[in-house]
Amino acid sequence: MKIYTLKNCDRCRSATKWLKQQGLVFEEFPIREITPPLSALQQARSQGLTMRNLFNTSGQDYRQLNLKDQLAEMSEEQALELLISHGNLIKRPFLIADDQVYVGFQEELWEACLSPKARE
Repeated sequence: MKIYTLKNCDRCRSATKWLKQQGLVFEEFPIREITPPLSALQQARSQGLTMRNLFNTSGQDYRQLNLKDQLAEMSEEQALELLISHGNLIKRPFLIADDQVYVGFQEELWEACLSPKARE
């Protein structure tokens, strides 16, 4: 498992704490410096996530770049390029596990899909 987080993000801290409590092994990456690979973002899209789901819409960078108005006009390729070039724009935590991508910490979903009990 690989998880991309931001040091000062409460949801990221909750997610990594939950993973540790489950006894799951993972690698943690600082999302600002090391973005998820393009293939993982494309995987998220193929799982049904919208572009808006992939963006940290509550972040300052999103607002400063006025992406609320521009995102609908961008091609998927342009939006994905923007995400991999600005890790702070990616909704976090961003978890890659077993060829699945999880965006944002949703404890119930993670419990159902990732906990040792769910994997049996």
